[in-house]
Amino acid sequence: MGEIEDFNVGDKVRVFMKMKEGEKERTQRFEGLVIKQSGKGISKTFTVRRVSYGIGIERIFPLLSPNIEKIHVVRHGKVRRAKLYYLRGRKGKSAMRVKEV
Repeated sequence: MGEIEDFNVGDKVRVFMKMKEGEKERTQRFEGLVIKQSGKGISKTFTVRRVSYGIGIERIFPLLSPNIEKIHVVRHGKVRRAKLYYLRGRKGKSAMRVKEV
């Protein structure tokens, strides 16, 4: 397990994952908005959403996974909800717009 910055729902994060392809290992990053956190302790997960070429992509990461190299917070967002499911129905700029702290 790598270094994990403290983050919350509404933050824009960059997750660095270790990917194994055959015998080689490389680092792949996934950058997006944290729309949900769930679970406690060892089973805690978080969901990151990004829009790529007009299509929304959501990925669920286990927080304590050994495949996560590090989690870097790009910017902190100010939200009033615990789950940001309402962003799924939005398009364009408003799909990723959250007030900054």
